[in-house]
Amino acid sequence: MKKLLLCVMALSLLGLVLSACAAKPVTPADQAQTDAPAEAKPADDDAEEPDDHEDDEEPEEENYNTGDASLDNPRNQDDIGERELLVVSFGTSYNDSRRLTIGAIEAALEEAFPDWSVRRAFTSQIIIDHVRERDGEEIDNVQQALERAIANGVRQLVVQPTHLMSGYEYTDLERELAGYADAFESVSLGLPLLSMDVDYEAVADAMAEVMQPYEDGKTAIVLMGHGTGSSANFVYEHLQGFMDRKGMDNYYIGTVEAYPTVHHVLAAVAAGSYERVVLRPLMVVAGDHANNDMAGDDEDSWRSVFTTAEYQTECVLEGLGSLEAIQARYVEHARMAMGALGN
Repeated sequence: MKKLLLCVMALSLLGLVLSACAAKPVTPADQAQTDAPAEAKPADDDAEEPDDHEDDEEPEEENYNTGDASLDNPRNQDDIGERELLVVSFGTSYNDSRRLTIGAIEAALEEAFPDWSVRRAFTSQIIIDHVRERDGEEIDNVQQALERAIANGVRQLVVQPTHLMSGYEYTDLERELAGYADAFESVSLGLPLLSMDVDYEAVADAMAEVMQPYEDGKTAIVLMGHGTGSSANFVYEHLQGFMDRKGMDNYYIGTVEAYPTVHHVLAAVAAGSYERVVLRPLMVVAGDHANNDMAGDDEDSWRSVFTTAEYQTECVLEGLGSLEAIQARYVEHARMAMGALGN
């Protein structure tokens, strides 16, 4: 009797791995642990916001040169083989950022796991449609990618999201995969970026390294996250705690859609004696939020808020996905998900 396994590496209070099997439950040996509280289920999925990515509304990049889409590999090819590593991202319509962040993560996974075919799926249909209409680039949504996997005879499927946290988007992905449990011999869902203490440590260290050139004793470094209405928003406070304990006292984390807001961050910065503020997105990609909400010309952009407060303000338009240390965490999470399959 063929055993069909759905191994979902999901974040919970005890860091347990959830498994659902057509024959009998199987619990993976490698269980992720975290101090995080369990995520609350949203009351209204239709009202939710994306957890950690850009472009959650109609893309507004018309005034920007977003780069050459032809340089991006959409990873929607057939001839997959029996083992697929599907990388699921919310997505961005900013072509260069997509290639340098999501594309770089995919490339790192491909290099780490040469025996697996790496493919891509986006969860934002708005972005998929916009990129297709503007650039002629076809990117699969999750359903299309799963159907492509089935048509290609994939037997083992590992899905690695590029989500920052285990929020609404991650829950939706878990739910969608559960509907395909019987379509493959085994399916395993990897953890989002910020899941274990080692992940927070890696992100804090990566920020300290890449922002070192701005350290002059007079500069506050402000990281702009997306934010979420779910309990997963705790990741920002948790990361701030890691940075504080590392002596990164001039680092401040805020969010676009949740707490803390830019005004909370401004008040914290004002309590210091800084002359300059450097803004950087705490997001996998540097898309619409980074270019508009953070670095835009509107009076409510983060750059404008700090400039109005008479700080010398600079913006670094680079997503987390472009950093090798961050790519390495996704590789490790995918490795854990593969281990859950018993390989």
